[in-house]
Amino acid sequence: MSLNMHDGEPPLTITERAQLAPFLTDLDAPIFGLRNLPEVVKGALFSRYSRSEHSLRRILLDEFMRAPDAAFGALAGDTTVAAAQIDATRRAEAFYDRVLLGYGDDSVAELGGAHLACEQISNIAAKVIEDARIGLSPLEKSTRYVRFDSMVGGRYRYVREPTIMASRHASAYAATLDGLFSTYADLMEPTLAAVRASSPRDANTGERAYASATRAKACDLLRGLLPMATRTNVGLFGNGRAYEYLITRLRAQPLTELHTIADGMQQSLDALIPSFVKRAKTERGAAYASYLRTTRAQSAAAAAALALPTASAPAPLVALIDADADGEARVLAAILYPHSDLPLDALRQHAATMPASERAALLHAYVGERNVRFHRPGRALEEARYTFVITADIGAYRDLQRHRMLSQERRPYTTGLGFVTPPELVEAGLAQSYSAALETAAATYTQIAAELPEEAQYVVPFAYRISWRITMNLREAYHFCELRSAPQGHIAYRRVAQEIYTQIAAVHPLLAAGMRFVDMTDRPLERLDAERRMDEKLRRAAGDA
Repeated sequence: MSLNMHDGEPPLTITERAQLAPFLTDLDAPIFGLRNLPEVVKGALFSRYSRSEHSLRRILLDEFMRAPDAAFGALAGDTTVAAAQIDATRRAEAFYDRVLLGYGDDSVAELGGAHLACEQISNIAAKVIEDARIGLSPLEKSTRYVRFDSMVGGRYRYVREPTIMASRHASAYAATLDGLFSTYADLMEPTLAAVRASSPRDANTGERAYASATRAKACDLLRGLLPMATRTNVGLFGNGRAYEYLITRLRAQPLTELHTIADGMQQSLDALIPSFVKRAKTERGAAYASYLRTTRAQSAAAAAALALPTASAPAPLVALIDADADGEARVLAAILYPHSDLPLDALRQHAATMPASERAALLHAYVGERNVRFHRPGRALEEARYTFVITADIGAYRDLQRHRMLSQERRPYTTGLGFVTPPELVEAGLAQSYSAALETAAATYTQIAAELPEEAQYVVPFAYRISWRITMNLREAYHFCELRSAPQGHIAYRRVAQEIYTQIAAVHPLLAAGMRFVDMTDRPLERLDAERRMDEKLRRAAGDA
């Protein structure tokens, strides 16, 4: 029997096989992929697939390729002619909308995906985009590998926020940000020289690895001067549902730049997956954006009416606010659950009375030896939860915010919590101009914030502290602490990861015992070992060539 037969369907004919061949990775196997098809076709095809007794191959042939009003020949034909593709997509959209008409579930919009490039946006905008945890995969320009000391067209690379530039604060805004970037540029070579003087190259380190590691260190030390207005690029891959929600959220924000980005995303996605993002521009999308704006304003007003006291002491780097008191029992019961017929609550009661030796043995059996950090324990660890408040520089926040399995929320970017000065700059005698530029930024921020509090955030440099809360489960804590404490990471977020691990271990030592790959050391030149490994890979690749 041919593998392509499906619930009694006849085998594909020679003609049908030839018709399908450009669009499927395999014509016979039960597992195969789609290719050379626009996203709108793939999404509609999978939607129809979920409600049909026929095979996907047969649906593609009979209901799409042979449907006279699908414009399939033009739509999936000559993909080298961009204008023809756009026209065919528009003509075919009505057909695919009819296919999708009976599918009211929002999950249908997850069946079409697209890549977007968001270029020359501010770090404010990048963080709002990256707040989307589900359905989007972002990749942002690095401040470690990209220097920001050059000008483009005689201007430093930052967003001229339109509301500020139309206000009486325009000249102060531009002068302050120019000062931050020029200080960054002036300090780059002296900082690089200081890094190399404190960590000279040894005989075991190649020049390429050393140059890359020291350059990354210098960029790390100076990134605190970069303001939130700094232009960056964010690449995105996501599904239609996630994009639709992101566009709606962007339109609910108070900043002009975010509305412009939302419009640009809508226009681009209308050319790629129009059927899956159309609700973002309907009355339904507008009503949702209005709801988000209204609840945000109401919450702010309600909080202001409470006249809450102000903080009386500096916040620690990491504060454990809450941990499940029965976290151990919850995890152990979850481990036992698939191996028992007892109800979950009974298993929790049993786990709470187990001797310490039995608890340790059960957890060790579940976590295993973990020879590398990529050996991640299972979902039973998700039963224990922790809430932290982190107060660190914005540079560290930018790196840690992208973890998608965290429930997190930040406070506004301000200069109220002071800034962090890298000790290496102090030791090299370079801290004075660094601090002076940051203090000027604080003065300008205060001036603008009195009238334009939302827009003033563009002035805040990465060196200033921000507080944000996160809730994570134990399984995510394993990943977070082991990844972010790795020696090649920036010291600012390594210390956050190390402290989170320390505080979890203090309240749940048994549960933290399996975190074998948390690196508690400090390294003077974080990227060096990674660059040495890269040299070795390059040597092996050259030998294989």
